[in-house]
Amino acid sequence: MRCPKCRADMEQIEHDGIEVDRCVLCKGLWFDASEVEALRGRRAAAVLDTGDASLGERTNAIDRYCCPRCSGAMVKMVHPKQSHIWYERCSACHGSFFDAGEFRDLSRFTISDLFKWLRVPDRS
Repeated sequence: MRCPKCRADMEQIEHDGIEVDRCVLCKGLWFDASEVEALRGRRAAAVLDTGDASLGERTNAIDRYCCPRCSGAMVKMVHPKQSHIWYERCSACHGSFFDAGEFRDLSRFTISDLFKWLRVPDRS
């Protein structure tokens, strides 16, 4: 599979018996349907999300692309409890793409997350 953001190859990484795809260049992560919920946690995030969060912020601006798994339409998503986390989900197969640093951030919910929504701009 090719990375939908930078078009580099993606490697398969296994954690707790679940395979996810990670871009060899930008370190973005592709999760098939329900894998995010199954792997959400600090331990999995530390193993899987090894990319530079500042690079992830730059690639996060790329949000119009087709699903790398099924070519379906990708929909912009905002996490309901951590509104500063923006990711994309396929409307057909329900896979999700997280830029470098986003899955790691999702695995940590802190008191500061409650206040981050104050400074998060609208995403159009």
